[in-house]
Amino acid sequence: MPEFLEKDLAKSADKKGFTGRRKERYIYGAMNNLGAMHGSKETSKGAEMQRKHDDKMADLRKKLVRRKP
Repeated sequence: MPEFLEKDLAKSADKKGFTGRRKERYIYGAMNNLGAMHGSKETSKGAEMQRKHDDKMADLRKKLVRRKP
């Protein structure tokens, strides 16, 4: 499952005051609605979202390393 998306949704659920089972339903329901998951299984769209996120973060890290003298 897209870990970055799960963490982001967990933060959002915390802000809304969701805990326990309600929080889990919020997180996985949102990922199902986005098409990142189908039930409890990750879809190819979800895997692609995670890959793009990882690539983007790697590029940002490279830029930060180059800037330091």
